Amino acid sequence: MSRPEHGLVLGKFYPPHAGHHHLIRTAEAGCERLTVLVSHATVESIPMEARMAWLQEAHPGVRVIGAVDDVHMDLHSEEVWNAHMAVFKAAVPERVDAVFTSESYGEELARRFGAVHVEVDLDRARFPVSGTKVREDPAGCWEYLEGPVRAGLALRVVAVGAESTGTTTVAEDLAAHYRGRGGVWAATRCVPEYGRAFSEERLRALRRERPGAVWADVRFATEDFPVIAERQNALEEAAAREGGPVLFCDTDAFATAVWHERYVGGRNPGVEPFAAALRHDLYLLADHEGVPFEDDGLRDGEGLRPWMTGRFEQELERTGRPYVMLRGPREARLAQAVAAVDELIGRGWRFAAPLPEYR
Repeated sequence: MSRPEHGLVLGKFYPPHAGHHHLIRTAEAGCERLTVLVSHATVESIPMEARMAWLQEAHPGVRVIGAVDDVHMDLHSEEVWNAHMAVFKAAVPERVDAVFTSESYGEELARRFGAVHVEVDLDRARFPVSGTKVREDPAGCWEYLEGPVRAGLALRVVAVGAESTGTTTVAEDLAAHYRGRGGVWAATRCVPEYGRAFSEERLRALRRERPGAVWADVRFATEDFPVIAERQNALEEAAAREGGPVLFCDTDAFATAVWHERYVGGRNPGVEPFAAALRHDLYLLADHEGVPFEDDGLRDGEGLRPWMTGRFEQELERTGRPYVMLRGPREARLAQAVAAVDELIGRGWRFAAPLPEYR
């Protein structure tokens, strides 16, 4: 028997999990070309476009499309079935030869498309997970989430502050603390500051021309900062795909905009899109008070630290970013940071409930 030419997988994918990916991969192997339709209700709190992007990244060989379907589910109502099918067929007007599902209603759905039904792991024996379970406990289901979904759901915590205020220390200490919890937390990552790597290379390049050059001789141009911001975002996104439920970042593109003020002066419009591109759930602002200034060869702004701390606080307030100020010695700062992150985790992800089913 030849493979079906056009297959269809349909679901909410709210959010996508291992069972969904198994279904899609099985379907992709079982037909010549596959369409995945994301059926989104406007009450749901993960945007349809995000779910589509996650699925497309995980399954580059299939076509992923979306449709808004605000019709309640009622498997016993012909009127409701017809309303759903009107949405589905408007989104997928071409012929469907096979419908792949892990649902009890799959046979009826396939019949209404005039297609054969292919059942895949109806009892969820291979991957005992569901969208409901993920929404109720994302961290507990983390092992069933693939990279794009992890990146989309990870709680992101950023340490920012002036020079020599311990931002790297607190970010790395936090990552070590949560890795120590074991389980899915063992994958907790800390994203390094790309601006430092950029600065080190800039100093090395200068020393190749002038062997005696020091950090004070290095000059930055305004066009350097969008490059730094873009690379910082790329590092963060890569780490989020591999990490645990919380991701710690030693600075971000928002902070890069403030550092532009420090080294060049004024705002840089080229940095702003990168600062707005990623969601961050909590900022940890390291106060300069009580922290000795240590010149590690890439610092020269001891006198600017009060101004920098003030600018970070002003920009965090102006942009409405949630933050806490870290004060005191290293142990006290870590304790303050852990308390703030635990509170963030305790609040959870708070997904909106999907449309209820009629029974």
